[in-house]
Amino acid sequence: MKAIYLSKYGRPEVLTVREMSKPEPRIDEVLIRVKAASITAADSIMRSGTPWIARLAVGLFKPKNPITGTGFSGVVEQLGEDVSSFKIGDKVFGETTLGFGAQAEYVCVKADGLVLHMPENISFEDTASLCDGALTSYNFIHRQAKLKKQQSILILGAAGSLGTAAVQIAHKIGAHVTAVCSSSNTALVQSLGADEFIDYNKNDFTKSNQQYDVVFDTIGKYSMRQCCHILIDDGLFMSPVISFGLFFEMMVSKLFGAKKAMFCATGLLKPEVLKPMLNEIRHSISVGTFNPVVTRQYSMDQIVDAHRYIETGHKQGNIVLQMV
Repeated sequence: MKAIYLSKYGRPEVLTVREMSKPEPRIDEVLIRVKAASITAADSIMRSGTPWIARLAVGLFKPKNPITGTGFSGVVEQLGEDVSSFKIGDKVFGETTLGFGAQAEYVCVKADGLVLHMPENISFEDTASLCDGALTSYNFIHRQAKLKKQQSILILGAAGSLGTAAVQIAHKIGAHVTAVCSSSNTALVQSLGADEFIDYNKNDFTKSNQQYDVVFDTIGKYSMRQCCHILIDDGLFMSPVISFGLFFEMMVSKLFGAKKAMFCATGLLKPEVLKPMLNEIRHSISVGTFNPVVTRQYSMDQIVDAHRYIETGHKQGNIVLQMV
């Protein structure tokens, strides 16, 4: 089988397409023929090995798992002896978490892991992105912030993978949503449910007199210190991108003051925690209240171009890898 291979950390050019052995499912696993896989900012972090703190999870000096990618959608091709929850031919989607390996023609996952049947009314390409932006944003907004109706949330990077999901999720709750992105993405975030829009090129939102219950930095470019002024007295600053600065702010805010900083590694949560959230997202898709935003699709031979696009810092929505 063909797979995206990463032997060392570095620039996008370190990624190659290699011929690998097709995996065999263990007794509790399913073998999935991958139809599409997500390509994310987290993939870029794994490939570059920065920030260094991330290497504690993916390998200090080189990647522990050389086949990249975590989010996938595809068709069940083979069952382990003990698997009864799926059948051959089922359309499924899910996440390999720290197992990686999703950016390949085949991947094996545990049947009781983070793998679910696909919604009926969605493509493989759209489904592949759900365990990145949608699941992470759902976890942060519902489980971490416990955002409520009529509360206010400022979403930084609102046009990206997590941002486009977060706008929709917060809007569905009934919160007042302010989206921060460039003016070229105004129509997009408004169509997803944003109540207000701030162009970061023209306005410094950190110096605004407006305050928010929650500031969700989806891209990890800001700090609680920068955003403290725009948080209410017991407000929450949260980000899915860990750094030494955010870690320090979490420790300090836990001991002093009512305003808090928070980080959560969604992909490290147990399947029994993640599955109910993913089921809620699947239901929202089925009833038409959530739509993943996929703006670009790449072939395996274009993986370097995909990572170069991510590194521009202006990725809109989700991008996916198509398996042909």
